[in-house]
Formats: sequence, structure tokens, C-alpha cells
Amino acid sequence: MTTTLSSIPNDSRQELDRKEFPILSGIGSPADVRSLDPTELPQLCNDIRRFLIGQLSKNPGHFASSMGAVELTVALHYVFNTPYDRIVWDVGHQAYGHKLLTGRAERFHTNRTMGGLSGFPSPAESEYDTFSAGHASNSISAALGMAVATALKNENPKRNVVAVIGDASISGGLAFEGINNAANSNANVLIILNDNDMSIDHNVGSLNSYLAHLTTSKAYNTLRFKAYNTLRRTHLFSEKHRGRVLRFNNSLKSLITKEQNLFEGLNIRYFGPFDGHDLPRIIRVLQDIKDMNGPRILHLRTVKGRGFVPAEENPAEWHAPGRFDPVTGKRILNETTDRRPPKYQDVFGETLVELARNNPRIVGITAAMLSGTSVSMLRNEMPERTFDVGISEGHAVTFAGGMAKDGLIPFVAIYSSFLQRAYDHIIHDVALMELPVVFAIDRAGIVGEDGATHHGLFDLSYLSDIPGMTIASPRNEIMLRNLLFTAQLPGRKGPIAIRYPRGEGKNAEWRQPMKALEEGKGEMLTEGHDVAVLSLGPIGDIAAEAVREANRQGISTAHYDMIFLRPPDESILRKIGDSGMPVVTVEDASVKGGLGSSVLEWLSDNGYTNRVTRIGTPAARFVTHGKVSELHTLCGMDADSILKAITNANHPTK
Repeated sequence: MTTTLSSIPNDSRQELDRKEFPILSGIGSPADVRSLDPTELPQLCNDIRRFLIGQLSKNPGHFASSMGAVELTVALHYVFNTPYDRIVWDVGHQAYGHKLLTGRAERFHTNRTMGGLSGFPSPAESEYDTFSAGHASNSISAALGMAVATALKNENPKRNVVAVIGDASISGGLAFEGINNAANSNANVLIILNDNDMSIDHNVGSLNSYLAHLTTSKAYNTLRFKAYNTLRRTHLFSEKHRGRVLRFNNSLKSLITKEQNLFEGLNIRYFGPFDGHDLPRIIRVLQDIKDMNGPRILHLRTVKGRGFVPAEENPAEWHAPGRFDPVTGKRILNETTDRRPPKYQDVFGETLVELARNNPRIVGITAAMLSGTSVSMLRNEMPERTFDVGISEGHAVTFAGGMAKDGLIPFVAIYSSFLQRAYDHIIHDVALMELPVVFAIDRAGIVGEDGATHHGLFDLSYLSDIPGMTIASPRNEIMLRNLLFTAQLPGRKGPIAIRYPRGEGKNAEWRQPMKALEEGKGEMLTEGHDVAVLSLGPIGDIAAEAVREANRQGISTAHYDMIFLRPPDESILRKIGDSGMPVVTVEDASVKGGLGSSVLEWLSDNGYTNRVTRIGTPAARFVTHGKVSELHTLCGMDADSILKAITNANHPTK
């Protein structure tokens, strides 16, 4: 049984021009990479970069990270026997080159499109994608698990396991938990830190070069291993001393090289930092250390956007830049934005600043998504009241709980799919103490091309059972402002979650005076007596389109915007229950645990027997990637599907 709701696969192929990509066009798998002469590898790197520039300028994706990891990607597939040897990519933003070398170059034009390649590594897509990637910091733990598994199974030949983690991901708590576990094990796992943003001084001097060469050479490590065994046999050295020696060795290297890093104190061998774009050296180092036993860390320094000057100069903007001119680097906008409705995240950002000006207790918190959530707007005006905690969602929530406990009103802006990582913290460190933390849940619902790892489909389900949690979703930008205003009113108790989607709203005149909303109070949009449609959030606009058509066809259809999932508007539910009308619920979330489930439970608990049809994403499947409108149709959440549900509800025998 498949676990992902997919469309018809898009298997169209575009053959690579052999003149334009002389080396890449001949690569069908990593075995072809390993058959190349070493002198051909730099040309392969050039081919990959030119291919990515051409493709991503037309079909946008994650650009800068993949450009910076090209040499590392080529070196890994050249040295290791993939797919038998495992490479675990963290997040996956840096893995486009990996896709090109593993038989997917001719299909890369379908990347992030309906039925095409996923924008992230996916085991369902290729045997070379060893583990699901999309959320940061999981690679070390997963790779360690694989290394332990291969050891327990006594697999022969020896299987190498490599975790490739970026410097931003290394800041996540899970990464540190994985490193700590690895350092206290004998697992054969290599952790590669792809450092493209740390402030580390450049390695200079002949002594440093000599030491870096010495500590990774086979001769040195063979001698070291023999000495270790001799000392053990003579009882001059035991396994319990191993950690002390490793820590001393790492510290000695730091002293001599004048390089300090957070790995010095760990019971784990550390190599580097090295230039991550020096391909011959990376290959030599990997060949020298790949057969070592036990955990080790290789530190490489790379440049995001390498090979494309605009991306090198501004890597943050070029993380996922959209369409651009491949020659000049000029970003291509779809159309003028002067009179376009704003993005929901910008409505949140501007409103947060407006509220903070009038309420000194308000602070803004995000987890490595300042610009993505528009908390950057608050930072620009009030940096002392803005906190970016890095990829640490659990910490962000508990940090907010501490602030709220001592009188502040934290607005925690985190993407829906990332907030999942902080579930225990929401319960234990916020809700249990009824703290007034405001969760601004961005990217709620179907998000589009980023796919299953990024859709925000489960927040209604995972929040709805938490006692004291208020949950709301605005139908439009004006209502979002009103909900944010309501959340910070004096005397308000308990946490509140306000979820809103990715992308633009529909109202260009959204800057209107804010007003307080009554919590647990919905709104009737259309009267009717045959069928009742209950919606939550911006998908109510799609439901409204279906309701209008149903009324034109003679089906008297009522439409209610519930606004609040918790607490629900019981007056609306009682009115519908008393009428006996069939009910259609519409939500941009999983059909299980959200609005539909809440309505069913309330009606049943209060003795009503109205028929209820629930519309949302399927509970038994994850949803693939594609345009939002395409995915709405795939999931039966488009206007035509809602109209069909209304018609069937009115005439259940049809």
C-alpha cells in the first residue's frame, strides 16, 4: 500500500545536449562517475552548475545550496560505492547535483511539478535517496541508525554510511543529540559538515597544511591504529581512555592550527576544516578516512551559490530565488505588485509591528525563518524585541513560555509542518500553565511544490486535543489582522493558534482598523435550508464559489465561516442540528481530527443525526507536490468537488 497520494507520474524526458554538457550527458548513474578519469571531474562539476543555472532559471527551486555542494556531491559518488554505501542528505536543499548523478538528469525539468521529481530526496523516488529529507537536522541520527544496523547484520562487504549536514542544520537540537550518541558509540559513521556560513578564519601556513595532510593519511592512521592495539594488549591503554585521547588530539590540532570549533570536546575524530571546492583534496581526504573505524567528522567550508556571482554575493535571497535571467541574474517577477494583494506572511509581519508599537509586552520569535515569516519586519524596527533562535522549534516554544510566564506576549511565527517538532513543548511548557503565547502558524494547509514534507496539514489535528488551546483560521487578510489584535488583548488567558496559508490573499485594501473578535464565534455568509456548508480559513472562498453555483442550480445552501475550531461556535452547530440539514465541512487540512471531526463529534455528543460529508486531504495518505490548485483537485477540495458533495448531500440516493 502506498502512503502518498500521487498523480499520474510525469516520465517525460529531455535528453542532454552532448556538446553543451559533454561529461554530464554521459552520466546515467554514479558508476559512470567512478569510471571517469580524475581529470574529467572538474568538467563534470562545471556541467552540473551550468545545467542547474539553466534549469532553475525557468523552473524555480532551491538554488544556492545545491550550487555550493557540487564538488562535495561529485566526490562522494566518486569515492563511495553508492547505492550500497549510504549517503544521507540533511534537508535536501543541497541535493540537486545528487539527483543529476543518480539517473534523473533527463527528468529534472519536471522537478517540483505535478507527477514529476520531488524537490527533496525521497526513497520512493530512487534507491540512491536513502532517507526522507525535508526537515532539518535528522541526517546524523538516521545515518547512525543505519550504521548500527549494518554492524548488527554483519554485512559484508563493509557498508559505509555518510551524513551530509549543512551548518544551519547543525544548530538543531536533534543534530546535537545524534552527534552525542555517535561520539559515545563505535558506529562506523562519517559526518560531513558542509559549512557555508560559519565565521571561521581561513587556514593559512605550511604547518596547518602539513598537519591536515598527516592526520588524514593512510600511513599515519595505520601507525596510529597499530600503536593503539599494542597499548591495549600491554594493558597500558583501555577503551575508557579512548575519549580522553580523542579530546586531547582534537584540542592539540586546534592549538597548532589556531582553529577552534565545537567538536573539540567530543569523543569523536575530527578532520578539517578543508576547502569544500578543492575537488582533488576532498577526494583524497575521503579516500583516506572512509575505511577508518568508528565515528568521525569531516568539516568542509563551501560557498553558497558557488559559480553564479549574484548568488554568491547574496546567498539568502538566492536560497530559492524563483525565475531569473541565467546570464544577468536579474530576478523575473510575474507582474507588477503595486496593486496586488499581499502575502499572508506580510500581513502578519506588518500587523505585528503595528501591534508592538502600541503594546510594549509584545515580542516576536521565529526559528530560522525571519524573512519567510516576515518577523524580519519587526526586527528592522525593534531588533531588541525580535528573536531568531535558529532551527530549534522546541526551544522557540519553551523560550516563549518563559517570556509569557514573566509577563510578555510572545508571537511565535513558525511554519505549520515545522511546528510539529515542538508538540511536547506546546503541551508541557505553554498549555499546561495556560500561558498567553500566540502561535502564528504560517504555511498552513497545502503549500504546493515543496510537497509532503512541507504541507501544513496536521496542525488542526495535533492542536485540537490540547486543553485550553484556542485555534482559529482567518478567511482573509482583514480577519487575520483582527485575530492578531484579539490575541494580545489585556486579560486574555491561554495560548492561541492562528493558522494561515502560504502565498497571497485576495484583498488589496486590507489595511483597515482592527477590531476584537469574540472567541468561538463564527459568521453566516449565506442563508439556506437544504444543505449547510461549514468552512474554516481561506478555503472558504473556494467553498463560496461552490455554494453560489449550488444556489443557482436550485439547492438552497447555507454557508458558515466557523473562524474558530476551538472553541467552536455552538450556536451555529445547534441551529444546523435542529434543522436536520445535511452538512458539508471544508478545511485545508487532514479530514481527521480537524473541522469535520469536530462537527461530527459535537453533533453526536448532542444527540443530532445530521449526515456529514467531510472535505479535506485524505487521512490515510500524504499529499504529493504540485501547484496548489492541482493538489486541491487531486484531493477533491476544488469548487467542482465541493459542488458535487453539496449535490450528493441534497440527494443522497444519486
